[in-house]
Amino acid sequence: MGAEVVQLVEQAGPYLTAAVGAYGTAVLTRAQDAAADATVGLGQRILQLVWRRGDEAGRAELERVVGEAADEQDVAYSAAVLSRALRRALRDDPGLREELSELLPAPAAGTVTITASGERAIAAQHIGTAITGDGHTPPRP
Repeated sequence: MGAEVVQLVEQAGPYLTAAVGAYGTAVLTRAQDAAADATVGLGQRILQLVWRRGDEAGRAELERVVGEAADEQDVAYSAAVLSRALRRALRDDPGLREELSELLPAPAAGTVTITASGERAIAAQHIGTAITGDGHTPPRP
């Protein structure tokens, strides 16, 4: 279960961030705009799915989290907050995991997701020399 939840959260994360960035807390109740970008639309459908499946307390918590993410200027922080909420919902609801798996596009074979966060963070699937910080010079071959 753990790896499946992590994979679903990683797949859904960019969609959630895009939807909250576009609509704020209205993403939970707003009817999908036909002209909405596909990424934003999918993020909205994911959040609405989680919201509809939750009880009253779960809905209130999700609304609070989405509001916090919408007000935040730091995209990485917003993504982390939304991912945590989705992870909790997926962990507690096997049916939600199944529905989300059907909703998300299947990852392409060999697709690798790499995320870096924070000042001077770097990310790569393959990397030779990576230097972050001040006052460093690259090594000579």
